[in-house]
Amino acid sequence: MRENLTLICTECKEENYINTRNKKKHPERMQVNKYCPRCNKQTVHREKK
Repeated sequence: MRENLTLICTECKEENYINTRNKKKHPERMQVNKYCPRCNKQTVHREKK
C-alpha cells in the first residue's frame, strides 16, 4: 500500500516535494537530502506529520 507524503525543509520549513512510499515495508518517517529553492542549497527534507 503506497501512500503520498509531503517533504518539508528542516531549515526554512517550506513544503517542497511530494513523494510516495510503502508504509508496510518502511514504517519509519522518511528523510532525504534534496535541493531547497528558498535556501538555495541542499538540505535535509523530512516527512510532514
